[in-house]
Amino acid sequence: MGGLDKGILACDFLTVDTPWLRTLYVLFFIELHSRRVHLAGVSANPDSAWVTQQARNLAIDGRLENVRYLIHDRDTKLSASFDDVFRSEGAQVIKTPVRAPKANAIAERWVRSAREECLDHVLILGHRHLERTLRDYVGHYDSERPHRSLALAAPCQPSPETRGSPPTEIGRRDVLGGLIHEYYAAAA
Repeated sequence: MGGLDKGILACDFLTVDTPWLRTLYVLFFIELHSRRVHLAGVSANPDSAWVTQQARNLAIDGRLENVRYLIHDRDTKLSASFDDVFRSEGAQVIKTPVRAPKANAIAERWVRSAREECLDHVLILGHRHLERTLRDYVGHYDSERPHRSLALAAPCQPSPETRGSPPTEIGRRDVLGGLIHEYYAAAA
């Protein structure tokens, strides 16, 4: 996508079941232009007040300064008070059509990535465990994981330069206890 998608933010929920049959809900935002993910929070009982507070927290952190549009589905938890937080920051709220998951495809794709690369391999024990696991995964996703739509760059990294000869020493850093490996050029 070109410059048209700058200033567009999408949000959605990710659900995770624990071994004790509790469902935890993760509210996240993703910038369409950079693919950068912002975890808003985790709750076992997300309601309109909780979701609205997460939007306020995002505004207070200054993450809504350049947002012109917010895309989200018609979930009842994403109420008018939630939308008002974004409108007060100058963003237009766009609700996706009913039963149209492709209308919020980038957010849905992040959910798939988070499940396939992380959550399907970890037994989540509770609220704090899920927060810590997703914080580590999002750190990897935003800083190290290459994205085809970004010319194999990570959301928080500049696009890779022309590749030359590989460095002589390669180091490996384990994320999430070795579930994900990050490789880097070791100092000579």
